[in-house]
Amino acid sequence: MSLAALQQEFMGHVLDEERPLPRHWDARMGEGLAIYRNAYRTRLIDALRETSPKTALWVGDEAFAQAAAHRLILHPPQGWTLDLIGEGFVETLEELFAADPDVADLAWLEWAMHLAFTAPDCPPMDAAGFAEATSDFGEEDWATMRLAFMPSLHVRAVSRDCGALWRALEREEPPANAPLPESPMHCIVWREGLEPVFAQVPARDGNHLAAMRAGSSFGEICAALAEELPADQAAAEAGAMLGDWIGRGIVQGVSSGLPVAG
Repeated sequence: MSLAALQQEFMGHVLDEERPLPRHWDARMGEGLAIYRNAYRTRLIDALRETSPKTALWVGDEAFAQAAAHRLILHPPQGWTLDLIGEGFVETLEELFAADPDVADLAWLEWAMHLAFTAPDCPPMDAAGFAEATSDFGEEDWATMRLAFMPSLHVRAVSRDCGALWRALEREEPPANAPLPESPMHCIVWREGLEPVFAQVPARDGNHLAAMRAGSSFGEICAALAEELPADQAAAEAGAMLGDWIGRGIVQGVSSGLPVAG
């Protein structure tokens, strides 16, 4: 058996506790594997805790370790870097803490900030750049305009004020309960320079940001707003949202016609 095959066989035993041991292994070798498996899993749990320290603080070390082990046993990491160890962990927390949605919202915020920090560098489009890029736009160009967003941008609908919870945990003053937002909210995460940042925005803004990020045109956003608001108010709202996105530095580029990558 080749070295690569031996390594693959060994990792198969590390990741699957139910996998029968090779016939030539004795009890001592099985005990050694169990020790190695435990050390391996402990290191992965520690890596998950390093990407989600506030979530671990919020739920407690024991509950976090159990949730992390649950994730790692059912979905062993497939990547070559620990930078992606948290991939899919939010979904596991949504399942395990279904009665406490603040847990998954907080974990998503931490994971999104982690991804924002490691996202590729590229300059955002500022107001002057946007004005120049759209200076010769006609009515059809505005209707078909699409935006490319920064690679560091992430958007999620949240059921709790995860931003307030994050800040409280940052001060090591966790509230007794995660506060509810006054109205449905979205949380957006991006990077300013080298620093991941976040903000919570009204659900309408978050929904339309997510739609444009998924490839919707500006005309489609305006049409959706026109179904909710008077025509003049819808136009003003669309312009305000666009200005807010550019002002935050989350827009990378603009085009009219076909969807742009981003």
